[in-house]
Amino acid sequence: MAEATEDTSPPEGLKPDAIGFVDALVIGLNATSPAYSLAAAIGPVVALVGVYAPGVMLASFVPMLLIASAFYYLNRVDQDCGTTFSWVTRAMGPWAGWLGGWAITMTGVLVIGSLADVAVTFALMAFGLDSWAENELVRQTLTVLVILGMTALCVIGTEVSARVQNALILAQVACLLAFAVVAIYRVYADTGSLDAADPAFSWLNPFGAGGAELTAGLLLGVFIYWGWESAVNLTEEVENSATAPGKAGVWSTVILLVTYVSVAYAVVAYAGPAYLSENASEEEFIFALLADEAMGTWDWVVLLAVSTSGLASTQTTIIPASRTALSMARRHALPAHFGHINHRFRTPDVSTWWVAAIAIAWYLVVRQISENALFDSLTALSLLIAFYYALTGLACAVYYRRHLTESLHNFLLIGLGPLVGAGLLAWLLVESVGDMSDPANSYSGVSWFGVGPPLVIGIGITLAGVILMVVWRFMSPAFWSERPEVADPALVPGHKEP
Repeated sequence: MAEATEDTSPPEGLKPDAIGFVDALVIGLNATSPAYSLAAAIGPVVALVGVYAPGVMLASFVPMLLIASAFYYLNRVDQDCGTTFSWVTRAMGPWAGWLGGWAITMTGVLVIGSLADVAVTFALMAFGLDSWAENELVRQTLTVLVILGMTALCVIGTEVSARVQNALILAQVACLLAFAVVAIYRVYADTGSLDAADPAFSWLNPFGAGGAELTAGLLLGVFIYWGWESAVNLTEEVENSATAPGKAGVWSTVILLVTYVSVAYAVVAYAGPAYLSENASEEEFIFALLADEAMGTWDWVVLLAVSTSGLASTQTTIIPASRTALSMARRHALPAHFGHINHRFRTPDVSTWWVAAIAIAWYLVVRQISENALFDSLTALSLLIAFYYALTGLACAVYYRRHLTESLHNFLLIGLGPLVGAGLLAWLLVESVGDMSDPANSYSGVSWFGVGPPLVIGIGITLAGVILMVVWRFMSPAFWSERPEVADPALVPGHKEP
């Protein structure tokens, strides 16, 4: 009788049904880093539009919801962890698809180091270790260790990652709600230490401060909502993969809307627009100031919220970048080793560690230039985010183009909505380029080649992608033989054969 041998063949794909809808929803929420995003954006937004900051966050939600609709309907026909890369390739061809995948991957590389840095800094402040937070060597060392730790969790398995994310979102939301409740209570009890403002429904009017200020505020809005699609990048690992990940993405944007508007009301009401405008340059540290003002000796609650937000987002931001690289490698759009899947954990270990390594290198190099240079690299994110979101919205309408007139539902939700979302983001992209061309609008306030550093970084990353794409086109032409497709009628919602 022949002796049985162990099967050492590589796994065929990622682990199916590893997590459920709620886990995917939580990962989508954590990827946006709600507490950190609010802390970083609330001061600058109020400086632009005053008490109408909640209205700007409401207006920013509109293009996000429309693009979330595109993600939902494209995921129904193609449950590929590469999301935008795979869908745009199907709808518009390999050149556009490759650039979409490159944009997703590089957004992760740019922001992971900053998120981990925030997690470390606010954790040290929460535990009273301010001197450690001010020590560059200590903070950068701990930041690198956090990135390595979160990367290891991503490799060990999606189930473990989901359990960690569930704990972190609970801590984050509880801390944020505690802060909002205390702040609003102190406004109405007239016990606040700042110049409070009475909340009003008129604050929801995004046009209250004028058009130019609204445009600048919307640019910040794109950043604070960005990341919800991480749930869809896990589509191959989620139960009911055809519908659950897309629904998780849509619901993530809705929950974020409620969170952002609620906390914005609390912050503006307690601190008043004047205080927030004066301290807008503090960026994410505005919450540290407000925590001390509103919570007193309980200020660690808010600091912990921002820390857990950065920690959770560090982990979840690795997911889209690594799985996009995996998808690109499977289609021969990147070297094959990026498509390696760990035999034990069924996760894309090679691409995950590569994302972490490049993110660490970027963080350390840019940090040596200056802290402002790191912030400038984050500003450049809006270019890449607006680009691949707009590309996804356009791809949805193009892919379903033969079925848009079959019903009002298809026309509005699959065609017009994603196109409007893409148009709004394209407009914001153009506005971003104009704004970033002025060096005075950058954090560092210096000129690189006659324009602002964020624009140089954004253009540089894009050009690097184009060069790599052309080089790989000649080294491995297989991917570029793919041709655009149209939606299979059997998969179109409500389609009926004549």
